Amino acid sequence: MEVCAKGQPITFVEHGTPAERAGVRCGDVLLRINESPVLDLIDYEHLTAHRALKLDLLRDGAPVELVLHKGEYEPLGLCFETTLMSRMMTCRNHCVFCFIDQMPKGVRSSLNVKDDDWRMSFIMGNYVTLTNVSDAEFDRILMRRVSPLYVSVHATDPKVRTRIMRNPSAGRIMERLGALRDAGLRFHAQIVLCRGLNDGDVLLRTMQDLSSLAPACASVAIVPVGVTKYREGLPELGTFDAAQSRAVIETVEAKQTEYLAAYGTRLVFLSDEWYLNADLPLPGPEAYEDYGQIENGVGLLRMFEEDFCYALEERQPLAHPRTVSIAGGTAAYPFFRELYRALDAYGITTDLHPIPNLWFGGNVHVAGLVTGSDLLTELSGKILSDPLLIPKNMLKETEDVFLDGMTKDEVERALGVGIRTFSDGTELISCLFEE
Repeated sequence: MEVCAKGQPITFVEHGTPAERAGVRCGDVLLRINESPVLDLIDYEHLTAHRALKLDLLRDGAPVELVLHKGEYEPLGLCFETTLMSRMMTCRNHCVFCFIDQMPKGVRSSLNVKDDDWRMSFIMGNYVTLTNVSDAEFDRILMRRVSPLYVSVHATDPKVRTRIMRNPSAGRIMERLGALRDAGLRFHAQIVLCRGLNDGDVLLRTMQDLSSLAPACASVAIVPVGVTKYREGLPELGTFDAAQSRAVIETVEAKQTEYLAAYGTRLVFLSDEWYLNADLPLPGPEAYEDYGQIENGVGLLRMFEEDFCYALEERQPLAHPRTVSIAGGTAAYPFFRELYRALDAYGITTDLHPIPNLWFGGNVHVAGLVTGSDLLTELSGKILSDPLLIPKNMLKETEDVFLDGMTKDEVERALGVGIRTFSDGTELISCLFEE
């Protein structure tokens, strides 16, 4: 990791904070706190948690030393050029299933960024591989007590993991995870499963190795590989049909029973896609425990259902019945078709549209990858109500833009209807019952 030898330039000092009272100024450069260099946000947050601080600064090129006292964990009140206070660590792998490598040409530049930053794993829950972390940097993870981390494991067999990631350093994963365990730190794991590569006996070994690290290994999510049509020059990948998905479910559920008895947790969890692919009912809510792997789509539909049903219980039938158009992915269409039948008794008819994902080639089926052009292809001239309701994850988190670059406004104008988004079952009920 690159270290800024010139320190951390201070861009703002908040009024009334310990830093301002101590005399820190905008434009000062923070070098050290209590004699320790400040490499990034992790160092800064760890070092500023203390009550007594000695700050070594540069002011107009001259060294300045300030001593201050503050409340434990009280914010110091400094702002810096970037949130992380250093450059983002990028991915050095060439994973055979990397979704970014399967993007069509011409997508916005942010979709081609391959971050693999352990600090974002700790702060935001991003999954990282730890293959770009030097021994010295890994020692800093242990020293700063960074926990929990979210780690993309995929396979614990060194040769298989190296082949998957096409990175010679990938084989050290059990060494690294064992060090986290020995230091009393926790982690969550992820397995992207590819048929013929890391399934079968390799999967069994991976689950067994990770279970040996429990409770430091807090949970493991198993998700099927996603394949688009844009794989020119990339290795061929095996996906799972209904029968193969059922075999994976049988294998993992047997391990869940074993681990529940041994550790008090199922430990390994399957994403909803497995059950949808296999045309099997989803497990009950208890099977997902605390929904700790929800970002991997583990229990997402059951959580939505619980929120939806709870919010619906508080409602009365509409005085004026209405029809509402809702768009989503094709994979979960049967699930939502059954769930929304509960709305009939409340005077709400749902015009439900499963949207094929043609932009990615039709091989991915989740709502979060539906694009604006997919909506236009499927829905032009078919919408029965205004507005059209769509899951919020179809749009960029901080902007009303679809993956293909189309804006929400552009799609609204092309369809001739407004678009409302919902993030969960509670928000959907609020939208449905607005008169």
